[in-house]
Amino acid sequence: MKKVFKYLLIVTVAAVAVSCEQRELNTRVSNTTGWNYFDKKGTNFQAYEGVGNVNPIGMVPIQGGSFTVGEKDEFLTAPRNNETRTVTVSSFYMDKYEVTTLNWNEYLHWLEFVFGPVAPELVDQARPDRTVWREDLAYNDPYETNYFDHPAFSFYPIVGVSWTQAMRYCQWRTDRVNEMALISCGAMAMPEFDALAGEIPEEEREEWENAHGTELVPYDIPSPEDPEQMITVYRPGYEWIRDQFVFNTEKYLYDASYVPQYGRHPKQDSYGKDRKVTLADGIFVTGYRLPTEAEWEFAAYAPIAGPDGLTVEGKVYPWSGYHPRDMSKKNVGQLQANFVRGRGDMMGVSGALNDRYVITNPVDEYAPNDFGLYNMAGNVNEWVMDVFRETTFQEATEYNSYRGNIYSKPATDENGKMQLDSLGQIRIVWEAKDDKRAVKDGDQASRLPNSEYELPIDTAGFSNLKQYKDEPTNILAPRISKNTRVYKGGSWADRIYWLNPSTRRYMDQDASSSKIGFRCAMSTLGNQIPGTPVKK
Repeated sequence: MKKVFKYLLIVTVAAVAVSCEQRELNTRVSNTTGWNYFDKKGTNFQAYEGVGNVNPIGMVPIQGGSFTVGEKDEFLTAPRNNETRTVTVSSFYMDKYEVTTLNWNEYLHWLEFVFGPVAPELVDQARPDRTVWREDLAYNDPYETNYFDHPAFSFYPIVGVSWTQAMRYCQWRTDRVNEMALISCGAMAMPEFDALAGEIPEEEREEWENAHGTELVPYDIPSPEDPEQMITVYRPGYEWIRDQFVFNTEKYLYDASYVPQYGRHPKQDSYGKDRKVTLADGIFVTGYRLPTEAEWEFAAYAPIAGPDGLTVEGKVYPWSGYHPRDMSKKNVGQLQANFVRGRGDMMGVSGALNDRYVITNPVDEYAPNDFGLYNMAGNVNEWVMDVFRETTFQEATEYNSYRGNIYSKPATDENGKMQLDSLGQIRIVWEAKDDKRAVKDGDQASRLPNSEYELPIDTAGFSNLKQYKDEPTNILAPRISKNTRVYKGGSWADRIYWLNPSTRRYMDQDASSSKIGFRCAMSTLGNQIPGTPVKK
């Protein structure tokens, strides 16, 4: 027993010694200058380590890798705009579900509460287009009236939203999540929503104005008791709400003049002075956005390596196999997505409905793919970030492929102060040379000299290209521009061909449809995130 105890003691001491071994690179002493970090006698430089990725709520971590992007099957009548190519995507996060009508109504409610009385046009810009349900020879009035408001559709995907609106939602979501992170860690006080909720009492008005350095403004609104009667309430003015009340991540981080009210336990520097949170504190998410086309396709196929380290290439749909019906013993014959089987067949016959939905379905219906993502085929198509071109994958880089870069910078006034847009976010500007949406553009139509025109995507069969320059509108072919965006995935109203994740279509970024929704993505930081376990 003594020998065993002695052996265990030696092993334990050795293990502790190994665990206590210091990494040569550290955040205590500079490995290049020898100066100490966090030294009160120094310059107050603070160094942090291991902050890593903030696990974003509602998202699935997806480990990146290489895969074959593009066409997975041959269709003689299909548009040849997705030639195959091997690319690599970095790890990223993606929403488990498509953004729902409930999610969008939360966004609208915030806009109405904050900007409704002072800038109603900002609220109107975010409203989905209800008329997308209209069809000249169909009775869809109940959807136009109820789809966006009735709780029966709370967990259905939002539709009628343009690419531009979806991107604004991503920015709003980023700001609300980062704002909550600051409040939770005590670095910022909860916004005074009660100041926007109604009239500030007369005896408190002067005190409020002195405390916040602004005058309250009278606004006429419908009376809660009698909507036909107008009453006057006092609220902060639009500019104060935009500049001081509305939190924006970039404004907080990069505008030195913007210092929101601190909470009880703000961050402190090495001298013990209060300071703003920085990126180095690691509490901010990197930012919600739409996925790139390459990310979306990778996430849909979920090409996870098996025990031999190899992935299965050539999948036609997000699920395993080549058939839209489930082939497992438990669910044999059941459809795995919501789509159109044939002319007029939206959901099967009465008493034996196959996909069970005539239009969209709840976002948590059907089985998820191997990454745990729901409805990556069917239900609704989904916007992605990319500008559409036929030859994107022939021209794009081999890693993190994306067409749509605009290298911008914050707009500043004559004093160098950052300017804000209508929503309280930092306004960005760019020069023509920094717009890369059409760089290395392989389309014949897009390479024509007069690039300000919206030009056709398919010029096959036309030899005299001069006619397009002289009269670019005299063409019946579909047109593309720098504002033409990709959408993918197939919808409740599409045939099965479009459920193949490699298929791609396009629409103007300010247009919308009852067949297009979206989900958000987010980039990771530092090390690649752990891989998804292989299913046994």
